[in-house]
Amino acid sequence: KMAAGEAAGRYRSTMSKSKDPSGLLISVIRTLSTSDDVEDRETEKGRLEEAYEKCDRDLDELIVQHYTELTTAIRTYQSITERITNSRNKIKQVKENLLSCKMLLHCKRDELRKLWIEGIEHKHVLNLLDEIENIKQVPQKLEQCMASKHYLNATDMLVSAVDSLEGPLLQVEGLSDLRLELHSKKMNMHLVLIDELHRHLYIKSTNRVGQRNKEKGRISSLVKDASAVPLMDVTNLSTPRKFLETSQFSTPGSSSMRETSLLEIKEDMELDPEENSTVFMGILIKGLAKLKKIPETVKAIQDRLEQELKQIVKRSTTQVADNGYQRGENLSQENQPR
Repeated sequence: KMAAGEAAGRYRSTMSKSKDPSGLLISVIRTLSTSDDVEDRETEKGRLEEAYEKCDRDLDELIVQHYTELTTAIRTYQSITERITNSRNKIKQVKENLLSCKMLLHCKRDELRKLWIEGIEHKHVLNLLDEIENIKQVPQKLEQCMASKHYLNATDMLVSAVDSLEGPLLQVEGLSDLRLELHSKKMNMHLVLIDELHRHLYIKSTNRVGQRNKEKGRISSLVKDASAVPLMDVTNLSTPRKFLETSQFSTPGSSSMRETSLLEIKEDMELDPEENSTVFMGILIKGLAKLKKIPETVKAIQDRLEQELKQIVKRSTTQVADNGYQRGENLSQENQPR
């Protein structure tokens, strides 16, 4: 009994010192092993069984007292466990879906790149088709511009069309006839511009002098002393030389006004291109520059210079003679044989 009491004391002291059940088990085993009496062992066993029964009764009482809270806690725990399990399953499914999407995206990437390249190719083809459609209308528009003498616009249109036909559209077999036609027109375009340049340079300018002379002749017929009126007065006549004089004598260090003037010349499609002869000649020179035919133009002017000057002298002589004859007729009618 004393051994059992000591064992129970050690049991209580062990429980109070430590909550570890392994220490209690070791204490019981030590007590049982040190006692030689079977009765002591049976007594110790009875005490343990009684303690366990008391614990069961206490546990049952506590369960009865806290049944509602315990039930709620168990249900809450079950719900939390189910949610955690569902969340794990969903996360697993999401991971599987992400892996599947990753594989699909890798597969689609090459297809998307292919479609992107095809889109660029189709866009380029559409641009080429639009350009072809515009080039097909060039001959008709070119004829209209040439008829209205808007040569700069015609030159720009022709040069751009030929560059396209001999560049990006070179492999288009259906445009071979149009390519030959426009190339031939480009090769002969400068001849038309040179003829127009000579007409304004030599004929148009002298015609204006003749017209002024006729007007002054009519004025002089009303005056008795006709000899006071000069036959020709070209001091105020606008000529290409006067058009360039300001640029020829520009101050040192300043930019050349001749080039600036030529670059700033623009063609107004609404106005008569020949209204201003000097601007028209500037447009012709600009068109010849775009055609890269300036050397041919200079050579043509040099070759035809003597011939054109002789024609000016011939026309001027005829005009002076006709004017003198008409003046003589007027004076004879006024009984002034002088």
